[in-house]
Amino acid sequence: MSWVPLALRVPATSANLGSGFDTLGMALSLYNVFIVRELRENNDFACTAVGEGAFDLTNDPSDNMVISSYLKACELWGLTPQGFSLECHNVIPFCRGLGSSSTAVVAGVALADRLSGRRTDEAELLRVMTLIEGHPDNVAPCFLGGMVVSCWDGKELRFVKLPPLPEDMYVVAAVPDVRVRTHDARNALPRDVPFGDAVFNLGRAALLCAAWATRQWDLLSWGMDDRLHQPFRSRLFPGGEVIMDRVRSNTGCVGVAISGSGPTVVALVRGAPSPVAREMCRTFSEHGVDSQFFVLKGCAEGMTLQESWPAQAPREEDGYYETVRGGRL
Repeated sequence: MSWVPLALRVPATSANLGSGFDTLGMALSLYNVFIVRELRENNDFACTAVGEGAFDLTNDPSDNMVISSYLKACELWGLTPQGFSLECHNVIPFCRGLGSSSTAVVAGVALADRLSGRRTDEAELLRVMTLIEGHPDNVAPCFLGGMVVSCWDGKELRFVKLPPLPEDMYVVAAVPDVRVRTHDARNALPRDVPFGDAVFNLGRAALLCAAWATRQWDLLSWGMDDRLHQPFRSRLFPGGEVIMDRVRSNTGCVGVAISGSGPTVVALVRGAPSPVAREMCRTFSEHGVDSQFFVLKGCAEGMTLQESWPAQAPREEDGYYETVRGGRL
C-alpha cells in the first residue's frame, strides 16, 4: 500500500492561566511537528526524536508519549493498532510548562482517529485526550487553538472557545533553565483553601473570561491575579517570587502568569514586547538563572494535519521569533 507522509503540526499552550487553575488555557505560535513516515505491521512501531528533550527520550516506542497516547486511544475505541514509524521534531521546551506533553497526547489521539478511518467528532476526540492527560486546560487549546475555557467532571467535558487575541498583542514567554516537575508543582499546593481566597479566585476567573469574551483587555491584569496556585508554585524556581510583580508594572503589559505548572512565565503585551522581555531577562539573571525567551502570538488554529512534508514552518506573521539565551537581549 502506498503511503504519503502524514505531518501533524501541534501548538504549545499556556494553561492554568492566572486565576484559571485547571480550567483556562491558550494556544501559542510555537509548534512541535510529528511525522508518520511509513506504515508498519500492527503493533510494530519505530520512533526518532530531534530537538528539545531528544536526549531525555529513548528510541523505545513505549517511552514515546505520542505512541503511548495512540495505543491508549486505540484501546478505548476497541481498535487494532496500526504500526508506523514516527519522527518527532520538538521545538517546544521540554518539561517547562508550555504543554510539550500535551502536543504528544493530541497527536497520538488524532493519529488513532486518522489511521483507523473513524473520523471521530471533535467532542469525543477531546474527551479521550482529556482522559489521557488527566485535565483539559492544555489539550483543549492545543487541539482547538485559541483561548479555551474547559470544565471536566472525570467523564464528560464541556468547553467554550473565546475570541482570539488582537493583532497587536504579543505573548512573551520566559523559560528559565530549570525544571519543575508536575508532581512537585501539585504537591506544593495547599490541601485546604481559605474561603476568602476561594471567593477571590472565583471573581478573578469570572472577570478574566468576561473581559476576554468582550475584548476588554485592560481588565486582564485583575483577571489573571490568583491566590490558589501561583503564590505557592512561584517558590519552586529562582526569581519566581518577584518576576510577576516586576513584569506587570511595565507599560504595555496587560497580564502575567506562570505558564502551566511552571517555571515558564508568560506576559500578555500590547505594543513593543522588548521592555517586558528585558525585565524578565534581568530578573532571572539576577537570580543566577540562564533563560530562553520567545515572543509569540496567540495561535487561533490549533492542531493541523497535512499529507506532505515538510510541514509548514513557523512564519513570522504567526509571531514566532528567534530565542534569546543567557540573560541578554
